Formats: sequence, structure tokens, C-alpha cells
Amino acid sequence: MRRGRVLPRPSVLVQISLLGVGADGPVRPAVGLVFPFPLAFLPVLRHTEDVQSYIKGVFAMETVKLYYENAFLREFDGVVADCRPQGKKWLVQLDRTAFYPEGGGQPADHGILGSAKVSDVQERDGVIFHTCDRALTVGESVHGEIDWARRFDHMQQHSGEHIVSGMLCAAYNCDNTGFHLGEESIIIDYNADIPWEGVLDIEARANRYLWENHPFEALYPSAQELAALPYRSKKELTGQVRITRFPGADCCACCGTHVAYSGQVGLVKFIGWQKFRDGVRLELLCGSRALHYLALNWAQNTAVGRSLSVKPGKTAQAVERLQGELQAVKARCADLEESSFQRLGEDYRDAGNVLLVQPPMESDSVRRLCDAVSRSCGGRCAVFAGADGSYKYAVIHPGQDISPLIKALNAQLHGRGGGRDGFAQGSAACTEEEIRRFWAESA
Repeated sequence: MRRGRVLPRPSVLVQISLLGVGADGPVRPAVGLVFPFPLAFLPVLRHTEDVQSYIKGVFAMETVKLYYENAFLREFDGVVADCRPQGKKWLVQLDRTAFYPEGGGQPADHGILGSAKVSDVQERDGVIFHTCDRALTVGESVHGEIDWARRFDHMQQHSGEHIVSGMLCAAYNCDNTGFHLGEESIIIDYNADIPWEGVLDIEARANRYLWENHPFEALYPSAQELAALPYRSKKELTGQVRITRFPGADCCACCGTHVAYSGQVGLVKFIGWQKFRDGVRLELLCGSRALHYLALNWAQNTAVGRSLSVKPGKTAQAVERLQGELQAVKARCADLEESSFQRLGEDYRDAGNVLLVQPPMESDSVRRLCDAVSRSCGGRCAVFAGADGSYKYAVIHPGQDISPLIKALNAQLHGRGGGRDGFAQGSAACTEEEIRRFWAESA
């Protein structure tokens, strides 16, 4: 800036036409801009380079990130610095914001800016852009309200993940190689073979840590301090690094929002474990999500216990006993079914081609009935079991090529299936009338 003048932060809007010098020398209008500007300094900016330098500084300003000053701030006021269309939406830039932009594995905040709904928030080069459903006027002061239920849920999930990841990585000397905070749960990948029993042990330790209500800390160390600090990070970091810390549990480079005390996470609960690449993938619920999950499971367990006439804590034993009884019943039914099939086979001895339309049965039962009848009838046997609209079928004609028949059957009866060596099995979407018509025409 010429003459060493220092301009204060702009506060009002002024439209200025920048003047440029053409190739032929005359001064000509270059571009007209509307931006925040202090009226008091209009007489000072007498030279084009003054104006250009000032404008450059205005639009290079990073958005003030109120969510780092106070993660629990739900409402705020800001000035619209820019508003530009993007498809059917609008990208709005403010001088400051409490809306958290997507980053660090944490989804963006939603909410309201003035009369506009905010459906996404992104950051580019320190500037935060709010995706809105309508345009806002540059220079106006707007009141912002974030969707607090959504934000606090994300804070609970993100903070809980930090605590369990810090403990798991310390216990198993591993790294957190993947993190996704989804709409229903958190998915975390670790590059170590952590057994499920070990996961449950960390879960218990983490919950004790929550209930002890440890404070959250956010640090901005110098390069020298950072070099001496043991912290978790999934990648090499440059520039100013933000370190988030739950003392005694986790120290991690992170740009997300977190609770003020561990107790505000409420509860952590692992609900999934599977082998993944060179380690494991875990599924985690925190806070209200964990509470809802446990409440739902308790309600279901209570309902099951009521059906089995046992207390909720005894449902596992009751179900195990019921499964044993069910297996015994199935075995008895299979014996009775086999006896019935043999008697039915005798009823059709030497009958030639036979078509049976039966009530719904399992596919294996359809096959066994067809086999029993085909051994005695001396011809082709077809069994269809089901109801109008959905049938399972089996066709057996020993020693015969029935491929053309099955191809025609599937075509006319909207079926799927096949086989070889005189046997075919499948399903058909048709009526009993259509089955009998096809079989009469194929006799």
C-alpha cells in the first residue's frame, strides 16, 4: 500500500469501478465490484494501485472460525462477504461463521442463514462457503443458526472415536488407517489384528474414562513443540497444526469439533468387528446413537422374553432350548414327510406321466416328492408347490433329455431354473391354471 497506510477491517459496502489503462493509453473502466469498504477511507484511496491492493486483501481474508472459539455456539451474526450461484444453489461467504465445514472425517453442519437453508459447508484456502437454497445480499448482516442436534451428535461421535482410537492404538501399537462418520454409525479401520475380546476391554476402559469427565484440550503448538509431541496422525502435516487432546486417552492432529468434557460423550458401544486387509474394521456408536441402539435392543429382548415366558436376561438360554426343540420337530417332520412321499409314490405306480400341484414346500421337499413318484410312475413326473403367483417346481424323467421341455416351461410360466440328466428344478411366477394348461399341451 502506498505511503504505508494501514486500512481497518471493512464494514460497509461500496461499488467501485476499477480503472485500467488500455494499450492505446486512455483510461477506461475495467470492472465494477461491490465489497465491504469503510467510507471514511474513500478520499485516501486516490490511486488505482491503492484500491487494487485493498480489494486483494479483502478477498484474501480467511473466514473467522467461531466453532473453534466455542464449539457449543449455536447462533451467531455475520456479514455476507460474497454470494455467487452454483447450479440451483448459492455459495455464500461470511466474514465469520459457526458452521463447521466438512473435514477430518466429520460431516458439514446444516442450518439456517437469515432466510436461507444451509445444506452443505466447505472450506477452500481458509475461506468457508455455505451452500444455500437462496441468494443473500452482499454486505448484509445475517443471523445464523446451526442444526444443533446434528452438530452435537457429530461432536459426540468424533470425540468418542478419538478416545477409543487413542486407547486401541496405544494398546496394540497400531494406527487408525480409516475413519468414516456416517449417518448411522462410525466405521474405523486399524492395521492390527485386534481380537473382539480386546475391543470389548477397550470399550469398558473408554466408558470409565467418559464417566470420569476429563476435559478436552485444543493446542496450536509451534514447529519445535510439535516435533517433541507424541500425537496420532494419518498423514504428513504442514503449516499450523491443531492438536486435540483428551489427557490420558488420546492426542491427535484433528480439525473437527469436540465436546468440552469426556462425560458429554455419554457412552461408547462397539457393534461390529470384521477382518479387513491387514487388520480389522470396527463399527462404533457413541452418545445418543449408542443409547438408542441399546434401548431398541432392550425393547426387542424384552418382547422375545415375554414370548418365551422368561426374563429379558434369560432369552439366550431360552432361544437355545427352543432351537433344540425345533430341530427335533424338523427331524420328526422329515421322517413323516418321507413316509408320506413313499405312499404317494405307490398311489401313482405305473401311472405314466404325472403332474402334482401341492401346497407350499421347501425346495428339497419338492425334489424328494418328485423323486419318489418318478421311481414308480414309469413316466415323467412334475411337482409344483406353492400358490398362484409363486411356485417351486421339480421335473424328473429318468433317461430322457428334458432340456427343451424346461426351456418351454420357463418361457411360458415365467420360470427360472434348469438341470441335466433327466432332472430339473426351479421356480415359476404363474397360476395353477397356467401350469395345468402347459402340462396338458406338453403331454
